[in-house]
Amino acid sequence: MTTTDARPALRFDDPESQALYGATYAAALENLLGTNTVPYGEIHARSGLMDPAVGMVRAGGGYEQPWTRDATINSWNATSLLAPALAANTLWAVVEKDAEGKLRLQQDSQQWDQVVWTVGAWHHYLVTGDKDFLQSAYATVANTLALREQATVFGPDARYGLFTGPSFFNDGVSGFPAPTADGGESRGSESTSYPDVVSSMYLSTNALYYAAYTRAAEMADMLGGPADSHRAKATAIKQAVNEHFWNPQTGSYNYELTADGTPGVYQEGTGLAFALLFGIADDARASALISNAQRMPWGMPDTYPHWDRYSSAEPGRHNGIVWPLVQGLWAKGLAERGDLEGFASETTLLAQLVRNSGGFWEIYDGNTGAVEGGYQGATGVLTRRWDSEPDQTWSATAFIDMMHTGLFGMRFDAHGLTFAPSLPAGWGEVTLSGLRYRDAGLSVTLRGTGNVVRAFELDGSPRTEFGVPASLQGEHTIEITLDTARL
Repeated sequence: MTTTDARPALRFDDPESQALYGATYAAALENLLGTNTVPYGEIHARSGLMDPAVGMVRAGGGYEQPWTRDATINSWNATSLLAPALAANTLWAVVEKDAEGKLRLQQDSQQWDQVVWTVGAWHHYLVTGDKDFLQSAYATVANTLALREQATVFGPDARYGLFTGPSFFNDGVSGFPAPTADGGESRGSESTSYPDVVSSMYLSTNALYYAAYTRAAEMADMLGGPADSHRAKATAIKQAVNEHFWNPQTGSYNYELTADGTPGVYQEGTGLAFALLFGIADDARASALISNAQRMPWGMPDTYPHWDRYSSAEPGRHNGIVWPLVQGLWAKGLAERGDLEGFASETTLLAQLVRNSGGFWEIYDGNTGAVEGGYQGATGVLTRRWDSEPDQTWSATAFIDMMHTGLFGMRFDAHGLTFAPSLPAGWGEVTLSGLRYRDAGLSVTLRGTGNVVRAFELDGSPRTEFGVPASLQGEHTIEITLDTARL
């Protein structure tokens, strides 16, 4: 196993910023490219597309597998840019072939949100321009979407135009309110043990289906294939999400819609983030949900508020608790929507959590910031306290993404890389050097404060377009001057 990708360096002129953000970034790179880059096994080679010279990224110190959602989030957040071959291997590690040799995502017991892979695969193509990867990725996506459309479990509910099954990454019953679980969670900890979870519909999962159909259409367009069916399905599910989840009274999206049509007027952090990131929320709804979002002292929680069976003293593993995964997605959404203050707050909190705890843990107490695995029933015992696993990869890549997508505002498309930075007040001048983008090496410096580009220079020459083309080769410097207000 080899990985030859050089690591970029982040350097703030301000010593306090360097000690907090610069040090956290360096530690996150080590987590991803050192600690959690591991050899892959035979079980991960079922796609026939793995590069034997490259390893894969596991989910973390407590989890040796990549899993579909972990592989996707880590590639989307960081790996596709920093180590493209490693990212491709990690994405293929969760793909298999059916009896006829067709590629599909692994058909394990957690298929409800597996279409998230489509988002990571399309992003990987935009970063790398790898058409061979895209060809196989599109086949995987098309076959998997067809499976999900025909499924009787974690499949479509025609009455609402939505997909059933638990919410994104919430495989534990603590992520769901009563009457999902009785007072003792008598069916155990798995969310799929509860029929009303399986038959209900959740914001994040349906946002992912919208994104999956949208990305499938973009893949088909790029490959010269038919895209209209994907695009029509994307339009329909976006309309259904806004019809069934948007709540004018709260100025936000509901979390849940049960099979009988009852809304669950709760908050889901990843669901709100996806509504921003995938363009499900229009400008008015995006502004409203950002203004009305309920955050905990240490950041955006997974689900909120505490269900009746949990409390601040005993938070649920997926309820009223902070996962850095969620913080990262929320910060990404805020930065893309121009909420500089919100982005800065969430990013600072995660950096402080890492500094205070000495690492990238899986979960933290939303009130105290302590490392906390949360409570969740198992074999009928509600008071089981779970561990928060160490060296959690998507906690590290969440911070890397805060720097790349948030601070430096990196945006990838088929034509190149553009920048829409967000430099908070007091952070000071910052440079990201040694960054590889396709065949180019970049050193990018941000000056000033704010998220409005006042000047953009490539190799000392002013430019009116704030980016570089995908065809760029060699070593280059970029200097960006920022301001807080438009002229």
